[in-house]
Amino acid sequence: MTDHATPNLPSRDFDATARFYAALGFVERWRDPDWMILRRGGLQLEFFPMAELDPAASSFGCCLRLDDLDGFYAACKAAGIPEASTGWPRLHPPRLEDWGGRVGYLVDPDCTLLRLVQNA
Repeated sequence: MTDHATPNLPSRDFDATARFYAALGFVERWRDPDWMILRRGGLQLEFFPMAELDPAASSFGCCLRLDDLDGFYAACKAAGIPEASTGWPRLHPPRLEDWGGRVGYLVDPDCTLLRLVQNA
């Protein structure tokens, strides 16, 4: 096994979180009352319950480093996530950043920011 990291993110409702990410191709791999693990290929997201989370005040985030940023972004759009500058969930289209990488953004229903980074 190679070294890897898995983001630990908040969920106000495991059922709602699982449904949202299932539309993006994530499959539930584990769940008990205190933890949920979702996987899509080599991507793994782990969630803890946080019913009291105020999404408007959330500062949670992580990076998803993707071999096919455009394909993942297309899956997000196909799932009905709108491109918008406010509200959640929402998408921000991939663009070339000043540092030379392409990055898009996904904000999930709990207002967690997922940076969608194209692997070099």
